[in-house]
Formats: sequence, C-alpha cells, structure tokens
Amino acid sequence: MARSIRELNQQIKSESAFIDNVVKEARRIIVGQDLLVNRLLIALLSDAHVLIEGVPGLAKTLTVRTLSDTISADFQRIQFTPDLLPSDLVGTQIYNPNSGEFSPRPGPVFANIILADEINRAPAKVQSALLEAMEERQVTLGEQTFRLDSPFMVLATQNPVEQEGTYPLPEAQLDRFMLKVVISYPTRAEERVIMDRMSAEKPKPPEPIIDLETVLHAQSVVHGIYVDEKIKNYVLDIIFATRQPAEYGFKKLRRLIEFGASPRATIFMVKAAKAHAFLAGRGYVTPDDIKEIAPDVLRHRIIVSFEAQAEAITTDHVIQRILDQVEVP
Repeated sequence: MARSIRELNQQIKSESAFIDNVVKEARRIIVGQDLLVNRLLIALLSDAHVLIEGVPGLAKTLTVRTLSDTISADFQRIQFTPDLLPSDLVGTQIYNPNSGEFSPRPGPVFANIILADEINRAPAKVQSALLEAMEERQVTLGEQTFRLDSPFMVLATQNPVEQEGTYPLPEAQLDRFMLKVVISYPTRAEERVIMDRMSAEKPKPPEPIIDLETVLHAQSVVHGIYVDEKIKNYVLDIIFATRQPAEYGFKKLRRLIEFGASPRATIFMVKAAKAHAFLAGRGYVTPDDIKEIAPDVLRHRIIVSFEAQAEAITTDHVIQRILDQVEVP
C-alpha cells in the first residue's frame, strides 16, 4: 500500500502541474482573493457548484470571469433580476410558421461555466429552473430533454447586506452548492496594490491556460486520490455531530442546532478534500484537508436555532466548535 501511495503521489504532482500556471495567470488580474480562487478550483476539479457571498466591490464577478478566461470553455454571465423568467435562463421553444413545428432555442445555461450574478434577486420560479440543471445536468424544453455538456459549473454570487428586492434561496437550492464561500475585505497592503493597478492602464486579459480535456482528465485523476478509512470515519464524526450533538459529547450544541448537515454534505466533503489534496500535489487526503474545507461545505447546510440567533451564535461558530473538539485521527 505504501508503494502504491507513493506512486499515486508522484502521479498527482505531475498531473497537477498546470494549477500553478492557472493561479499565476489569475493573480496577474486579481489581487488577494486567494481563498476564493482556491475554492473555485476545488469546485472545478469536483465538477460542482459554488455560492459566493460578499459585499459589493470585492471582485467576486471579476474573479469568476478571470478564472473562466484561463480555461478554453464556454462561459455565460446571467444577471439575475426580479423580472427574469425561467425561459431567459434555460431557453424556450420557437414556433416556425413555415413548418408548423416548434424548435428549441437553448438559453445561456447551455455553457460550461455559468456566473449567476446576484442569484437572490430572481424570484423562486427562476431559482427552481436552475435546480434541474444543477442537479440533473439536463434541461427540459417542452417534451425534449437536453443533456448539458461537461464540465458544468454554476458559480453564483449574492450580496449579504441588502435585503430589499431579494428572494432568499431555499434550503433545497442551497444544498445543491458544494461550497458556500464568504469573502471579506482585502488587507491594507492588498488594497494599495488594487488602487495602483486599477487606476493605471488595464492589464491584458487573461490567456487560456488549459482546455476542457485537461479539466475532465484532472477530474478523473481527483477521483482516484486515496482516502483512508480513519479519514472517512473522521468525516462521519463531524457530520453526525451536527445531527446528534449530544451523542458526540456536544450537549451545549443541542439547543443551538435546529437541523444538521445532509448526506450530500458527507459526499461533498470527501470530494472537496480530494480536490484540496490535488491542489497541494498530494495523492492522499489528510485531516487538515477536511478541516480546511469543512466550513465551506457545512456553512449553508446547518440551520441554527432561534436561541442561537438570539445569542448571535452563527453557523461558523458552531462548525468551529465541532472541528475543535472532534477527535482527529
């Protein structure tokens, strides 16, 4: 087993070499936001979706656009607004008077990377139209069902400070996102670089570094990363501590958690940990991989009680308590 792990490690180091070039090209445009770039790459390698939350002006859209430009893939940006219709997203059928038949006209969702900008500004019927595409990787127009090309990734942004004219995403929709990434303001040093860079001549647009075949191959390699039985049990301990805190020694958390993480969280945590290991050039998952990605996997899946909200205890506080106390293998 030690020999096979060693061989896998060497393979991963070789296969993940392109990541450095992608990150380098992204940093030429983006200042800071290393965490967001890392999480977007994890989602790309896992063929999953990301919800990005942050106040306006933090380069959420620019980061997504820059990353997509480093990949030779179809990219579509959809600005979600209250008057958006499901057909504006998935497409519709057009009647041809000459033939007397309807022909499908695909919408912008038929792309490899979708930027759903300010997703919580669209009504529920539009958000629901995105559900089938995100989960089933297909779209139904009339009586016809169309498969979406791989990879297919939805990167959605939302503004946490403005509630007027917004439609909060339901839990069923939130659970479709592998990660919910919360980004904050840049440091003073980073903001000085932003000021200098953005007040001067615009940098050249990012160049494509990888193609879709490279992405699909990398995804298949990530699937083969080794996860030890102890790591799997560690993941289960974390997940079940959110559902049955008292049985795992968290009696004080029982009154703070209304609903724990779903089984989808278990699947996504392992997938995200594998991708995190791939980005580090490792062929195996460590407990640190789990600890690093756990908050982003669980943040939107744990619902805290009214008592917790009254005490200003957030989901992040609950997750950190669990990670601090669950025994690490």
